[in-house]
Amino acid sequence: MSFTAPSIQWAGLVPVLIILGAAILGVLIEALMPRRARHLAQTALAVLAILGAMVAIVWRWGVVVDGRAPGYPVIGFNEDNFGIAAQGIVLIIGLLSILVISDRTEIGDSAFAAQAADRPGSAEESESIHAGWLATEVFPLALFSLAGMMLFPVVSDLISLFVMLELVSLPLYVMAAMARHRRLLSQEAAMKYFVLGAFASAFLLMGSALLYGASGSVFYNDLQNGVRVQPGLASAVDGAIAGVDWLVLAGVTLVLVGLLFKIAAAPFHAWSPDVYQGAPTPVTGFMAAGVKATAFLTLVRFFYMVGGGLSWDLAPALWAIAILTMVVGTVVGIVQRDVKRMLAYSAIAHAGYMLIGIIAYNQRAILAILFYCLAYGIATVGAFGVISLVRESHGGGAGAEATGLDDYRGLARRSPWLAGAMTVFLLSFAGIPLTGGFIGKFQLFAAGIGGGATWLVVIAVASSAATAFFYLRLVVLMYFRTPEGEGVTVVDSQGMAAAAITMAVLATIALGVLPQAALTVLGDAAMLIP
Repeated sequence: MSFTAPSIQWAGLVPVLIILGAAILGVLIEALMPRRARHLAQTALAVLAILGAMVAIVWRWGVVVDGRAPGYPVIGFNEDNFGIAAQGIVLIIGLLSILVISDRTEIGDSAFAAQAADRPGSAEESESIHAGWLATEVFPLALFSLAGMMLFPVVSDLISLFVMLELVSLPLYVMAAMARHRRLLSQEAAMKYFVLGAFASAFLLMGSALLYGASGSVFYNDLQNGVRVQPGLASAVDGAIAGVDWLVLAGVTLVLVGLLFKIAAAPFHAWSPDVYQGAPTPVTGFMAAGVKATAFLTLVRFFYMVGGGLSWDLAPALWAIAILTMVVGTVVGIVQRDVKRMLAYSAIAHAGYMLIGIIAYNQRAILAILFYCLAYGIATVGAFGVISLVRESHGGGAGAEATGLDDYRGLARRSPWLAGAMTVFLLSFAGIPLTGGFIGKFQLFAAGIGGGATWLVVIAVASSAATAFFYLRLVVLMYFRTPEGEGVTVVDSQGMAAAAITMAVLATIALGVLPQAALTVLGDAAMLIP
């Protein structure tokens, strides 16, 4: 028997290999470097790796746009305009997230446990805190997850789709359990995320099995061409096997359900509020922005390449899910009294808006989803960066994040800069003009109308107006209410979180005031519908 070696175009994998190489080096740093030197080394390594990957992305973009990229579908990935743009968006989110993750405040602590293996409340934990230790293994975990996020939207077969889903998720399960404060709540959140993430994987695997059984292939291109008649099977009419249409529909539906879990679309959203609330705040920002962006961009490729031929059959279910997602995110978000849970339900509502781009099934919708992922991701990381600096005060010392709505009373008096940054992010979420969120919603709703989803856009506009209530409620608390007591303090960042928040503010305003450059680049990245 002869063996044909796969043709691997390593150049197209350079951006991801840089991130994976840095993650492996990070593991070695944890094993070999003295504990007190690890934080600086891990931060520098992660930031330099992401910047290097960004340079590589710019290089590959030029190669792909010029038509000089041969692609590498043999190993399960596609290097095309859409994939390169998706990786660039994920890297921007990753850079901001790493800066927030690496931040140490004026009191020398971080958002992560001194030693994640210590039992909460034990003498060992007290000793680790007293020694000033920090759980720096979060950096290689974040880089491994970031590499998965980069590969997730460019996969071209069902096996790679599952593997990348796990590469994205497994590090996050661990990171969600590493909070420095409220550790039992953090560990509970990680367990919920793990269990419901397993459900998502099971749905995706079952759908993949059905699609393979119907077509005899796991590659998107073969699935796109329809079901093939295999030797020895029953006779077929016009190239389709009797009963296989339902098998394909069931397979596509189950794969979509697996991805809908990741974007927290209702009724698959139950994990989201608890995990957002319990995870370390920097991890919540990384998860809320990065996972949602990469899952939606993966959903775009899968649906437009594989599920598009069934769009008529799937339309009633997708319409129902989009409407339910918007309603749940809006109505339940209004009654929340915890800022992190409020932003979780806000994210659910935004998932409903972005589903309009899937339902619209046109090229403008792809552009809109790309832009929306960029604008929403930047604002989300910035918002959770602000939350990480607003702390409970215990006898003059800073404790856990103060996440109650009333804790934000008079924040503008304590820290005008943080209140102003949070206002920019909230206005972007609400879709107020001169912010990136407004341009994103405008593009998305216009694509929905062009795709025949006018009534869905009407519901989305009404939902967006209602969600503005709980965004503006927080703005009113920050600027027009007086602080209650001394139970809340604002800690000073040592530069990393402050830099991330500042960059997020500038980017959010730039995307709202001067969006044309981003729209032009992302317009070139939008795939044509096959």
